[in-house]
Amino acid sequence: MSTADDRFYRATITQRKDFASDLWMIRVQPNGEFKFAPGQYATLGVQRPEKRSERPYSIVSSPYENQIEFFFELVPHGELTPDLYKLQVGDEMLMRRVPKGRFTLDTKSGRTNHFLVSTVTGIAPFVSYVRTLYKDWKEGKFSGDQKLFLLNGASRSWEFGYLDELGKFANEVPWLKYIPTVSRPWDDQKWTGEIGRVDDLIRKYADMWVLNGTNSVGYLCGHPQMIEHGKGILQRIGFTKEVLKEEIYWIPGKESTTV
Repeated sequence: MSTADDRFYRATITQRKDFASDLWMIRVQPNGEFKFAPGQYATLGVQRPEKRSERPYSIVSSPYENQIEFFFELVPHGELTPDLYKLQVGDEMLMRRVPKGRFTLDTKSGRTNHFLVSTVTGIAPFVSYVRTLYKDWKEGKFSGDQKLFLLNGASRSWEFGYLDELGKFANEVPWLKYIPTVSRPWDDQKWTGEIGRVDDLIRKYADMWVLNGTNSVGYLCGHPQMIEHGKGILQRIGFTKEVLKEEIYWIPGKESTTV
């Protein structure tokens, strides 16, 4: 694989874990400096003889980690994920040297409650938030004054790539609540947790956690229909566009992406 120019690193895959037939995680060594904020994304690509294909993907890892982690969903006829899916440990891919994105934790608004709503791979930026705050908490750099309330939806429980990790954090720290929910429990009979589509549970948990447009910032990440529906629900309880952030994954008809 040859880089087209010096805007790219040749990132080496150092770890891969498959969660389901169409969901997997990789960690890469960028092979160069890559400074990012939790919630930002990296642009990944492959070079084919006829053209280069690239798409942005949210970063799962914390800036404190020495490798960059991504969580992918295979889009069978997508432009990029079928090629990424073939890559194994030791393989290389293109990665732009500069991260982008503004889907970062809003600590400047004065609102200290953060209502995080995601579907499947949309959990990625939220894991980055949590890992970073957890390390700061353990080192006494974060007082716990920012509180995270995380709803994570999937069809079945094996689509939660970070279920155990997030559950462990939530049990250990006072500033994180984590509720995973399964929308197809009839396919997942061992699941004993919350059930229902994540957007249908927004109002229930907003009420339970006393989150509203006067005391919270809302974050929606994942499926475009969930974001559209979820945004309407949050707006009806007072969340204005100034306190709503969104990161859309895979525009219908296009490749899995963030915009």
